[in-house]
Amino acid sequence: MKVLVVGNGGREHAIAWKLLQSMNVDFVFCTPGNGGTEIMANCQNLPLTVEDFDGIAKAAISHEVGLVVVGPEVPLSLGIVDYLEQKNIKVFGPKKAGAMIEASKSWAKALMAEAGIPTAKSQTFTDIQAAKTYISQQPAPIVVKADVLAAGKGVIVANTREEADSAVDSLWQQGYTTIVVEEFLQGEEVSVLALTDGATFRPLLPAQDHKRIGEGDTGPNTGGMGAYAPAPLVTPAIRERINTEILQPTVETLRKRGIDYRGVIYAGLMITPTGEPKVLEYNCRFGDPEIQAILPLLATPLDELLLACVEQKLGDFPPIQWQNGSCVCVVAAAEGYPGAYAKGKEITGIPESDTTGAVVFHAGTKIEQGKLVTDGGRVLAVSAVGEDFEGARASVYQAVECIEFEGMYYRRDIGYRANR
Repeated sequence: MKVLVVGNGGREHAIAWKLLQSMNVDFVFCTPGNGGTEIMANCQNLPLTVEDFDGIAKAAISHEVGLVVVGPEVPLSLGIVDYLEQKNIKVFGPKKAGAMIEASKSWAKALMAEAGIPTAKSQTFTDIQAAKTYISQQPAPIVVKADVLAAGKGVIVANTREEADSAVDSLWQQGYTTIVVEEFLQGEEVSVLALTDGATFRPLLPAQDHKRIGEGDTGPNTGGMGAYAPAPLVTPAIRERINTEILQPTVETLRKRGIDYRGVIYAGLMITPTGEPKVLEYNCRFGDPEIQAILPLLATPLDELLLACVEQKLGDFPPIQWQNGSCVCVVAAAEGYPGAYAKGKEITGIPESDTTGAVVFHAGTKIEQGKLVTDGGRVLAVSAVGEDFEGARASVYQAVECIEFEGMYYRRDIGYRANR
C-alpha cells in the first residue's frame, strides 16, 4: 500500500517513519513534507499546501494511494476529510463537524457539559466589557482563551485580574472576537490520545509534554519543547477513570449528535492533587511532540490501526501492542523561538546522532543547495527509547549533543517531572 501524509512537521515525519516500518506499506508521500521526509528512503515530498484539497485528491488518485493521513488541525477544521471522502479516497481524521472539538473551545465546552465530562467552569463572551465584568468577579489565576484555532498561542494564564483584562484586550486586538474565560485548575498536565472509529476507542500511551520555552517550565508557551511516554503520573486507576469518565462519554456524545468521528481524540488533561482527571482542551489530531514519544514504542503496525478506524473495524481489532520501556523526545529550536527567529542555518551532526540509537524527526527543515538547513521555529525532535526512563533520557541527550546549527536551543530538563 501507498500512503499520503498531509503536513510538514515533526509529527508528520514521525507518522511517515512509523508507517514505513509496516510490511504492508511500500511507499509514503508527504505533502508538503520537510527536509527529513525528502531524504527518507521510500518517501517522496509533493509540493502541495495542506489546504490544496483538490491537488491532494488528484495526487492520491494518480499515485494510487490507499490511505491519506491528515496531520495538522487546520485542514481538518476546513473539511479535508469531507472533500476526500467525496472522491472515494480513504482518509484518517475527523470530518469538519467533528474537528469542531478543537476548532472551537466553546463548542467543546458545550459538548463536555452535555456529556457530563469533568472540566473547568467557564463562560464564553463576544462582548469585551462583559468578559471583563465576569473576570472582576473571579478569583485569580484566570485562564483566557481564544475560541478558535490560534496555533497554540491562544491560551493565556493570567495571575491577576488585571493580567486577564490585558489578555482579553490582546486577543481582541488580534481579531479573536469570541473569548472563553475559564477557571484555573491546579495540578499536573498530561496528554491522553485515543484512536476511535466513531463507536470504539483505543487509548494510546499517556504522555507529558513541556510547553514552556524555559527550563523548569518557565517563559512563554510554545508548540512543545519535548515529551515523554508513558507518563508515570497516569496510574492504572487514573487511566481507568480517564477511559470511563472522559473518553467513553466523549465518543458516545459525538455519536449521539450524529457526528461520524473517525480519527484521534486528544484529551489535554489536568490531574488534580486529589487524582481527579479534568479536561483542559481537546484536539482532533495527533499531538506534536507527544506522538514523537509515543510512536517509537508502538509495536502494532500503525497503518492497520488507522485503517481499522477508517473502516469502522476497531472493535474487532486486537489489543494494541507496545514495546517495554520509555521514550523521551527533546525538541531543538531556533534561537528566538517562539518569537522571531532566523532560517537557513546549516544543520550538522545528525548522522552522528543516529549512531546512538536515537531517531531524529525533522520539523522546520529543508534541503537547500544540497544542504540541510533550518526552516522553522521548532527545527528537530530527537527521540530515544530506553529500558527505563533514565536510560531513555540519557540516550536522547547523548544524541542531541551531536547535532549543531547556529543558535540551536533545547531544554536540558525534559522529563524532570517523571522523577517527582
